[in-house]
Amino acid sequence: MSQPPSTVTHEGIVFKKLLGKYFARAAERTFECSISSRLRKQLIYPIAAPTDPKRRGKRVQAVRNIEVVDPVAIGDHVHVIEADHGTGVITEVLPRRNKLVRPTAEKEGKHPLEQVIVANLDQVVAVFSLHPDPKWHMLDRYLTMAEATNIPALICLTKLDLADNAETLEAIAEEYRRIGYPTLLTSALNVTGIEALKGALCGKLSALIGKSGAGKTTLLNAIQPGLGLRVNAVNAHTSEGKHTTTHLEMFDLDFGGSVVDTPGLRLFKLWDVPMEELASLLPEMRPYVGRCQFGLDCTHTHEPGCAIKAGVNSGGIPVRRYESYLNMKAYFYDRS
Repeated sequence: MSQPPSTVTHEGIVFKKLLGKYFARAAERTFECSISSRLRKQLIYPIAAPTDPKRRGKRVQAVRNIEVVDPVAIGDHVHVIEADHGTGVITEVLPRRNKLVRPTAEKEGKHPLEQVIVANLDQVVAVFSLHPDPKWHMLDRYLTMAEATNIPALICLTKLDLADNAETLEAIAEEYRRIGYPTLLTSALNVTGIEALKGALCGKLSALIGKSGAGKTTLLNAIQPGLGLRVNAVNAHTSEGKHTTTHLEMFDLDFGGSVVDTPGLRLFKLWDVPMEELASLLPEMRPYVGRCQFGLDCTHTHEPGCAIKAGVNSGGIPVRRYESYLNMKAYFYDRS
């Protein structure tokens, strides 16, 4: 006589994702999970590997009003029905505190879909190399992305030992601090700033964003020996761009807290942010938004009576950040 199906439900957190599989910690155990039929109806992500020549046919059926790539993300708090041999079924995703998102690179129908990278974050850590030749516009894009998702941001400037013009770099770091972003200058080689970084990560769920070559691996090894190698092993299975979320993992820190790396997130666009709201995502510009002669219709480029341009001229808005704003307008909205 067959046993009735399990009805034991646990609340847990998703800490790892593979193609078609989710791993959750619940009741001091680890469960390898699938998702319920109800959640599966929301899924429109290829379940085959990107290299599979038959992957075009291996999609879960989509409904017309689908808006997300995958209903379950790293960091999600979920309900898991316990099954046999350490497996389970995720039946519900609990309300999220926040979510780090991007639109899909490919379009399904007439509009891109929301791709949730990590949920319920305490902070985004923008890892940014000081060598060679820092591209500050890229860092400002990372910060704007964090602002758009209402997630606090920490700036971690790396490779200080290789950088020139230390006084200039410290002045720029202080500029970001005045804006409101905690900013650390670090060097894994001479251990500068490593203890401060550990303190900033302790007890928090942090998502690392930054280009390849920013020094994330070396930095992670500095705060916890071997961690960078473990993260790299996961990233080796993760394709850039549109497949960013196919293989992600949350790693616990020995001193408390967890980190998630986000390979491929250097190629992103803002999700669901109209161009006229972009200026409000730069904290130092917010006090000036809506005070222009042409109100919210002002493009902050050539109009008379522009409060933001006046703020730049008076020193209330750093010139470099205003230039980043113009750069982001072109990057996010003017490209074909």
